[in-house]
Amino acid sequence: MQRAVALLAIALLWPATGSAYDPEWGTLTLEYENDLFAGEDRYYTSGVRATWLSPDERIPGWVRSGADLFPFFEPHGQLKLSYSLAQNMYTPEDIEEPDPPPDDRPYAGWLYFTVGLGNETARRVDRLQLNVGVVGPASLAEKTQAEIHRFTGSPQPQAWDTQLRNEPAIMLSYERQWRAWIGTGMDGWGMDVTPHVGGSVGNVFTQLSTGLTLRAGRDLPLDWGPPRIQPALPGSGVFRPRSDFGWYLFAGVDGRAVARDIFLDGNTFKDSRSADKRPFIGEVQVGGAMNIGRRIRITYTHVFPTREFRGQEGTQDFGAIAGSMVF
Repeated sequence: MQRAVALLAIALLWPATGSAYDPEWGTLTLEYENDLFAGEDRYYTSGVRATWLSPDERIPGWVRSGADLFPFFEPHGQLKLSYSLAQNMYTPEDIEEPDPPPDDRPYAGWLYFTVGLGNETARRVDRLQLNVGVVGPASLAEKTQAEIHRFTGSPQPQAWDTQLRNEPAIMLSYERQWRAWIGTGMDGWGMDVTPHVGGSVGNVFTQLSTGLTLRAGRDLPLDWGPPRIQPALPGSGVFRPRSDFGWYLFAGVDGRAVARDIFLDGNTFKDSRSADKRPFIGEVQVGGAMNIGRRIRITYTHVFPTREFRGQEGTQDFGAIAGSMVF
């Protein structure tokens, strides 16, 4: 793990530029997740993320040499550096309750920066990511939700003063996807199945996960499914269109064994509100993706999670929309 952290820290401090000029600077992906897509306002209520993904040609040679030492990376895979800035927001079941029940999900926000290193071949992709940020009032989640609700005319949350306290948030994660099956048909129709395994360790999430995604459509863009904000099924900001207009529908399932979830377990070093989390959870996601021209991809995902803590009032689905543009 020390080698992995050192490699990612070096990548974070080094600009992702190469010696040769490359007209493709990289890929920008913007993501927005919200339970209002499902007509609700509770639990995991919102997430936003912006990600910049570098092309393979802009990886410094010494980073490439260091990546060769990581045992889970293919020696001749394409490398990509990613940099993300994100904010997640969590609330109890009823945001208008001035004193939520002590066993309900606590108010919490998470503001974080992620540096990632990916290694991709035709049939497999491995990703190593380091998340550094803060949980608590310093995440600015309270102000963000108040402003959004003021702009949309929604009810104002009443109990952000009960949120988790400020705490540094650090998490190291690794995931692998591979194309276990590819099917092709007439006139550009095709489908594939991509299983995945992964895990994370840190004071935010410590968990293991596994599952798979099925894609089916016409002129399938070469990607690894729709991008999602963590924790979630893995996807990719990178995509390679086969034509000026390609599309697919997808369905995925993910199961997780959770040892640590700060947003349910509460603060690590201080007393705070908490909920009795379930150690085994899962989710199903469905949706669609399409590329417009060769440089733009738009995806929509609808997510159906299982109950995450004991005493939870029903399940909560939410929607996720993402747009990627190649520069």
